[in-house]
Amino acid sequence: MGLIVQKFGGTSVADTDRIRHVATLVKREQEAGHRVIVVVSAMAGVTNQLVGYCSAMNPLVTDEARANYDHVVASGEQVTSGLLALGLQQLGLKARAWCGWQMPLVSDAMHSKARIDRIATEAITASLAAGEIAVVAGFQGVTGDGRITTLGRGGSDTSAVEIAAAFGAERCDIYTDVDGVYTCDPRIVKRAKKLHRISYEEMLEMASLGSKVLQTRSVELAMNYGVKVQVLSSFDDRPADSIPGTLLVDEEEIVEQQRVTGIAYSRDEARITLTNVENRPGVSAGLFGPLADAGINVDMIVQNVTEGGKETDITFTVGKTDLARALEIVKTDKRVPNYDRVHSDAAVAKVSVIGVGMRSHAGVAAEMFRTLADKNINIIVISTSEIKTSVLIDESYLELALRALHTAYGLDAEEEKN
Repeated sequence: MGLIVQKFGGTSVADTDRIRHVATLVKREQEAGHRVIVVVSAMAGVTNQLVGYCSAMNPLVTDEARANYDHVVASGEQVTSGLLALGLQQLGLKARAWCGWQMPLVSDAMHSKARIDRIATEAITASLAAGEIAVVAGFQGVTGDGRITTLGRGGSDTSAVEIAAAFGAERCDIYTDVDGVYTCDPRIVKRAKKLHRISYEEMLEMASLGSKVLQTRSVELAMNYGVKVQVLSSFDDRPADSIPGTLLVDEEEIVEQQRVTGIAYSRDEARITLTNVENRPGVSAGLFGPLADAGINVDMIVQNVTEGGKETDITFTVGKTDLARALEIVKTDKRVPNYDRVHSDAAVAKVSVIGVGMRSHAGVAAEMFRTLADKNINIIVISTSEIKTSVLIDESYLELALRALHTAYGLDAEEEKN
């Protein structure tokens, strides 16, 4: 029998009724002849509640306190795994709940953002051989000296893909509250189309640029290990093999490559501009080094040197939540080079067009710029890579930009005919 890993997110296990429904989906896979490992998230809202408890007890979560923070926060997945195992037993199936430390799933000691080092497979393999369904608490691991760790937000996706790789699973099915990956956010672009296949590289770009369907680290791992990942909805009662979800595959498996596969966006952007910065070697290091030391991630960067070459303007973006800290560093850190003025703006958004077809199709960026210009949308910053072009624009134009670009690249779904 082939092995399938099924992962269910928080909305899929939001309450006991949803957990009972998930149990029927798991049962169906076993009845189809598969051995099944299930990975679950905490019930919807539970992790936030646990984080709130931790903050109430100790609002300053120091490195020393993060191990105890993880001990609390990891309990949400433990509850879900136990409840689902009970639900499967109620359906007459053999099932066992597993915590990360019981497998064990061994990680490094970076509490609250740990990386998986190795997964022991012997215990669960024996359990599967005995006919049991393994229900694993996602998001959590254990250090070499026995301390519970968590893998960061979205860590259950990472757990599922790593487990699928470790056990050589045929496929990793990620069940969410959406039925696949779309060409754009269907809540904004009503004519967005569901993609039946998307390359790992495209999905990695979409996840990192704002798409919330999959966690970025899990996509990276799936690409590295060659794990087939399918995104589908737990709210669809059809068997997984008949649900037209979205399958992540190697680029070579996509026969016809469009110029653009999808459009992603992020509202979590803030812009900082330093004017008349002295233009000399080490200026960029003096600016971005202190930001890196503070753990502030810098995304888009553009530098404009004056005609005489003695001064330059530097514009860059950070996350909105990091804006205040970044400005404080720019204004007070002695390593930051001299400048005339600093400007900031949090009312901006990033729009990105993505597609492996951009490697072989010219004019994709030009089409983007022309489309935005036709809508009188000003571009503040531009960033490119081999398979994506991103622009920073005024946030008030975000929805207009998404719809216009979606149409310009021929991504609109055909209207249904009566």
